[in-house]
Amino acid sequence: MVEQKLSAQNAVVAAPAEPESRERDSIDHDASLRGFARRRHRELAVAAVAAVAVALLPLAIHDVYLQNILVLTLMYAALSQSWNILGGYCGQISLGHAIYFGIGAYMSTLLYTHAGLTPWFGMVIGGGVAALIALTLGYPFFRLRGHYFTIATIVVAETGLLLVLNWDFAGGAQGIQIPYGPDSWAHLQFARDKLPYIYFALGFAVLTFIVTFAIEDSKWGYWWRAVKDNAEAAESLGVVVFRSKMAAAALSAFFTAIGGSFYAAFVSYIDPDSVMGFQFSLLIALPAVLGGIGTLWGPALGALVLIPLTELTRSSFGGSGNGLDLIIYGVLIMVISLARPEGLTSLFARRRGARAGLEARAKQ
Repeated sequence: MVEQKLSAQNAVVAAPAEPESRERDSIDHDASLRGFARRRHRELAVAAVAAVAVALLPLAIHDVYLQNILVLTLMYAALSQSWNILGGYCGQISLGHAIYFGIGAYMSTLLYTHAGLTPWFGMVIGGGVAALIALTLGYPFFRLRGHYFTIATIVVAETGLLLVLNWDFAGGAQGIQIPYGPDSWAHLQFARDKLPYIYFALGFAVLTFIVTFAIEDSKWGYWWRAVKDNAEAAESLGVVVFRSKMAAAALSAFFTAIGGSFYAAFVSYIDPDSVMGFQFSLLIALPAVLGGIGTLWGPALGALVLIPLTELTRSSFGGSGNGLDLIIYGVLIMVISLARPEGLTSLFARRRGARAGLEARAKQ
């Protein structure tokens, strides 16, 4: 009898605790949502400040060589962000993106030299063709997993390289020289001035950043991360895995082809090895891997370190003929990778985590 009374009293005392617990959980949930929104707004603000700073940077840099490095850095930041959509967020590691880069370069160049169409039109057509080919290849390839998928992308890229090498209409191994015309945005040609190319590359990098930023918090972004973590579990929860991979591949290929079109206009000459070689697939993927795969800022940080390092070691030590530039370049990449295997963005993530921990302890 006494035990029953005690149980009844405990139930009466414990009853009000359940609404309080729900209210506390609701408050914590709202606080986490506000924190997430603040982080997103902060990322946009930082991106805007960085874009303005880069836009003002060419006004202080008059050396053509340094301006050329800036163009390449911005271009590879955008290309790596494009690769990051498929390889980082969706987890489908491709080492054959050079085929999409080459499609963009050759499509815009052929349309300009043979049909007189502006490179702007060729960019859109090249991006559409690259996206269509990515969807065509994705239908059989996305049934492969892990390193088998990666090997398949390499094989297709090398096959595309061999086909273009023997394609006389595209110049074969000799390539295509883009005819010079008057400086104009319509033809995307500027003989001596690098500033237009810098601003185009900056706009391209900003565009890919904004698209990735928008997708990251969308349904597709959550689907891609779920597929990357565990495709079977994601599918059991209603995620359409195959469609998710196809969408990521098409979007990634589209932006990569735009980068190829821009590069062709920038250098005014293309051949198969210069736009479809395996080194392009590596250079497109490496900044994201170095900066932080599957992160918003990883490709930009990786390109900021990797591309100037590549160009400076080549210009300083490449003339020796003994491969010293490649040795130094490789050693530095290994040191960075070993010191920060999660990418350069982990430096800032750990600082944010430590700051959040200090704030939590201060509130207690």
